[in-house]
Amino acid sequence: MVDVISVENAKVEEIQLPEVFKQAVNPATIKKAFLAEESVKFQLKYTDPLAGSRKSAELTKRRFGGKHGKRAYKTVYGRGLTRVPKKTLMHRGSTFFYVGAVAPNTVGGREAHPPKAEKNLEKQVNKKERKAAIRMAIAASADIDKVKRFHRLGSVSSLPIIVEDKLNTISKTKDAVKFLGSIGLNDEAERIMKRKINSGKGKMRGRKYKRKLGPVIITNDPSKLSAAFSNINVAVKTPQSLSVSDVSHSGMPGRLIIWTKSAVTSLK
Repeated sequence: MVDVISVENAKVEEIQLPEVFKQAVNPATIKKAFLAEESVKFQLKYTDPLAGSRKSAELTKRRFGGKHGKRAYKTVYGRGLTRVPKKTLMHRGSTFFYVGAVAPNTVGGREAHPPKAEKNLEKQVNKKERKAAIRMAIAASADIDKVKRFHRLGSVSSLPIIVEDKLNTISKTKDAVKFLGSIGLNDEAERIMKRKINSGKGKMRGRKYKRKLGPVIITNDPSKLSAAFSNINVAVKTPQSLSVSDVSHSGMPGRLIIWTKSAVTSLK
């Protein structure tokens, strides 16, 4: 049995936890499913297939030509030249002046083995394995030792944190901050609201600030909560839309989850 608390942190009732909280935890399975989810976001990196190959660079490989057996016009033979493709810079009669082009060992030439656009970066995971990873991450969220590795629990002495459905009525950020303080997560709220300026060019690309990964609230009615908690770096999700990244700490078991009563009872 576990306590259901009010928004003011007063005990309201006790309920029986679903079987999902008894799932055995395997961190390797959670990590594998998390990486499979994240691989969908990978951005392809490849070169233009014609990069370095837009030069007219060709030499005749014939030794002889013409009815008198003279050397072929513009041939590579008999001039002490390497046999790489060359483009013509200038010529005087049948004497040509070249510079190497196109080949990988030439200046401005193509890459020898560039990254290909058709390479598949997405990792796969079985459906049953992905669902098992979500159940494992949910079970790990009730282990206070695992959660303490990533979050500041303050005066919280037992997990999971289950709140009455009145939590869904919070619509303002100040009330959201007050709620976190009332259940003993003042230190956690301070940790997740701090933001640090990123180093490097990311500051010019829409990611100037970075924050620590905060807790997640799981509820059946996120319409008001999403606006209230988004400003303080707290995610709001529904039980039907959960992914491994929502209930784990970047693929590691131990994310702090705050449940509403109706969300917990809807788990299977």
